[in-house]
Amino acid sequence: MNSQLRVALFTDSYLETNGVGTYCREYASVAKQQGIPFFVAYGGTESRLRTGGSLTELELRRGPASFGVDADLRCDPCLTRHRDRAVAALKEFRPNLIHITGPGDVSILGMWAASLVGVPVVASWHTNVHDYAYRRLQSSLSFLPAGLRESVSGSAYRGTLWATMRFYSLAHFVAAPNKPMVDLLANRTHRPAFLIPHGVNTELFVPDRRNRTDSKFCIGYVGRLTPEKNVRYLAELEQRLVDAGADDFRLSIVGEGSEREWLETHVKRAHFTGVLRGKTLATEFANMDAFVFPSLTDTFGLVILEAMAAGVPVVVSPETGARAGVINGVSGFLSNDFAASLIELMRSPESRRRMGVEARIHACDCTWTGVFEDLYRTFKEGLHTEEVQRRWRTPRFAPVSGTH
Repeated sequence: MNSQLRVALFTDSYLETNGVGTYCREYASVAKQQGIPFFVAYGGTESRLRTGGSLTELELRRGPASFGVDADLRCDPCLTRHRDRAVAALKEFRPNLIHITGPGDVSILGMWAASLVGVPVVASWHTNVHDYAYRRLQSSLSFLPAGLRESVSGSAYRGTLWATMRFYSLAHFVAAPNKPMVDLLANRTHRPAFLIPHGVNTELFVPDRRNRTDSKFCIGYVGRLTPEKNVRYLAELEQRLVDAGADDFRLSIVGEGSEREWLETHVKRAHFTGVLRGKTLATEFANMDAFVFPSLTDTFGLVILEAMAAGVPVVVSPETGARAGVINGVSGFLSNDFAASLIELMRSPESRRRMGVEARIHACDCTWTGVFEDLYRTFKEGLHTEEVQRRWRTPRFAPVSGTH
């Protein structure tokens, strides 16, 4: 990895249990393990600056004005009160580049602080907030006539996308984990746009954690239980399997969210674990016989790679699965008919075993160390694009040079 590049990350999710939080924690972990100077700022319960080895962590307390965005994620509209603290920490760290994951409270602070200390910004896209706004309004306004509901939700979709793209256009260059979003960012922000990969912890998520004693086919889902994840599809899936006579199965649903109560009422064969982390989560993955992910809004779907690392065949939509590198019929199924794919896995233990092995092999090619070596190369390329060089003539701190 390029040890000359000093990156300061301002992330809206770090301690939280979600894909962005996992991505950022692994990012910091790799930098610390390799002795690369790295700075991360995130929201928390207290304000403090900590340094351990090459890693500097700035935790910023979210105050009473903060509000819930998801089960364990909050946003503080007054977080910019920490501006002076953030600027002082950045001046001491002397970054070449500030990386934000916006457009949340910490990323907004990071964008402001970058302009004050004179450092270029890369903004990476991780969440389709416009899709989330649309689907959550569709759910919460279900009492309205369909036409009016669509009008309100559609306006929210367009307005949220416009505002988010305006924010991203403040960065010097942008990045996203899938090609369609890279193209959309390039077209809407008129900034250099790059593809960034995702990885998985192949030492935590392993097939050997499987410790089940029952023989009932286990279908798993991991993620937020919210409208944008399309989790109500799990009830339809359950009914279709029963109607097809494939009734020797159970569902393991991992996560929390506003849809849990509905799911508990309508999905009869499910066990709800709540949020799981670490080895407990890894064991739950390994105990699955198949993993399903009905979301159509995710930019990547990190949990797909985690299931594959655990040796579990995955059943996902063609668009979602392609982003995670799923090969149809090899490491899982790219299908719009989840029930048919699951029935095939139920009826052929040999296919299930073979796909699980192939899924694990693919996941082992997606280690976080390799991901962040690619990420730093992308950052260096972004900093040296003609447009960024033209817009950024006088960097405040030492320029990027050399690789190690």
